[in-house]
Amino acid sequence: MTVLCLVERDGDGAADASLRALAFSRELAASSEASGTGGDPGYGEEPAGSNPPGAPGENVAAVVFGPAAEVPAGALAVAGVTDAYAVESDALTGYAPLAWARAIAELITASSATAVVAAATDHGNEVLAHLAAITDLPMAANCASAAHASDGRYRLVRHRWAGSLLEDAALDAPVALLTVAVDAVAATPAAVPAKVTVHAFRPDLTDGDLAVCATESAERAGGVSLATARVVVGGGRGVGSPAGFGALEELAGLLGGALGVSRVVTSQGWRPHKQQVGQTGTRISPELYLACGISGAIQHMAGCLSARHIVAVNTDPDAPIIARADYAVIGDLNQVIPALVTALRERAGLS
Repeated sequence: MTVLCLVERDGDGAADASLRALAFSRELAASSEASGTGGDPGYGEEPAGSNPPGAPGENVAAVVFGPAAEVPAGALAVAGVTDAYAVESDALTGYAPLAWARAIAELITASSATAVVAAATDHGNEVLAHLAAITDLPMAANCASAAHASDGRYRLVRHRWAGSLLEDAALDAPVALLTVAVDAVAATPAAVPAKVTVHAFRPDLTDGDLAVCATESAERAGGVSLATARVVVGGGRGVGSPAGFGALEELAGLLGGALGVSRVVTSQGWRPHKQQVGQTGTRISPELYLACGISGAIQHMAGCLSARHIVAVNTDPDAPIIARADYAVIGDLNQVIPALVTALRERAGLS
């Protein structure tokens, strides 16, 4: 039996959120042996040669959209993936959520899958929601852990209320559809790297499946992803204007990081929504979050509390974010950030 995991791309490799989802999938697959379920899918006819109860755990297979030659097999092997399905289609040239879901629905049958896992990113949540509608299967979002239980159900722990509450739940489904809370699981490698077999898979798609298809321009495709960046430089209302983000963008570039913003910044139209950090934006888990001119409303903090270190630059010593920060600079960001940029440029020999 198989646990399918949707792997999103980040440049030539796998996105960090997907590597975390693969670690989650590996634990789920291993739990079938411990529970004695043998991974019986109970979804349609049981395939010939399937694992009997008590047999070794399930295997983890990756689903990657794109040519087989572009599958990041090295990263998948380290993550314990035994099979990778490269979904190829001449008509599928971008992100088409319904078409992706249709392809995975076909792979459930082809691979005798007992579960489909994806990172709880915008794409992962959207694709699995479509998949749930197509297959009439229940979907559980923002899971922190999942395991087979001896009664045939799945035992889940889910993030609720932006991660402020953990929910214990049971899922009764022939095939589990699960998204993984982005910061809930570490991207740990498998104990023994797997040998990955790449299979080219061509789904049967209709024009309706491709009615919505998004493509990304070349100039926007590069750079560091906010969700996976190790350093994030954040800007809030205190930046003052759209022009004020120039110094923050330069600082993020010098640190090899990404630019993030608060909700008020996107509401003002200063920056695009895709850069928003928070409960209604992107949840981040960088090594360093440098928050500049951000007060620290609870909705924003819900998106950055998984940062390993938070450094705040603010003129208000009583701003809520100061209490959450590991370090704070009480001062005007329009003086602090240019000075920091100058120091970094000199250190890098760019001045």
